[in-house]
Amino acid sequence: MSKAIKDAIPKNLLFRYRLPCREVAKPGPKPVNLPPEYRIEDLGQFESQASYADVRMGWSELGVYVSATITGKKQTLWCRETALLESDGLQLWIDTRDTHNVHRASKFCHWFVLMPTGHSGSDEPFASTLKINRSRETSPAMNKGKIVISSKISKSGYSLSAFIPAASLHGWDAAQHQTLGFNYVVSDRELGVQSLALGSELPIDEDPSLWQSLSLV
Repeated sequence: MSKAIKDAIPKNLLFRYRLPCREVAKPGPKPVNLPPEYRIEDLGQFESQASYADVRMGWSELGVYVSATITGKKQTLWCRETALLESDGLQLWIDTRDTHNVHRASKFCHWFVLMPTGHSGSDEPFASTLKINRSRETSPAMNKGKIVISSKISKSGYSLSAFIPAASLHGWDAAQHQTLGFNYVVSDRELGVQSLALGSELPIDEDPSLWQSLSLV
């Protein structure tokens, strides 16, 4: 294999990472303040991706908790409920069966979009689920359960926190299935794109084999 071909292969494509996702001590059906030990390591930096977001994940038998803090902004946020994928915000992919030997999403795969503002033209945060392109089956949990989201906007960025209930995660069973397939992308028109490991040159939005794993600890 030539050096040019080797250089063209993303480094993170050669590895599959399993990252710890810690249990939340006092869970409830609302966002919680996740301390630093809940931070998900920024693996995209190994691909020279942008690195400006602190993303944290936690879990309980009730569902999944997530927070993201974005810093370094100078421009106004651009968030539109009618243009989710072009907006500033956080996208999450969760596979409750952590399957890596298929290239099309199953009914256990879910895609969430979280925005710090922009709900119906207001300053309220917004959460939505999207159907995964080319999926073999649509999750029965799609558009079920209420994602609870909060945000705080500052001059240099924003923070958001969300609770994704078990009702929104088909197959959620933290006792029997203690690893999740997982991917995230933070999009920002000013700062660029920060993803968990692999970038948008690969179909990370639809191919579960390209996602990483979270171990529920």
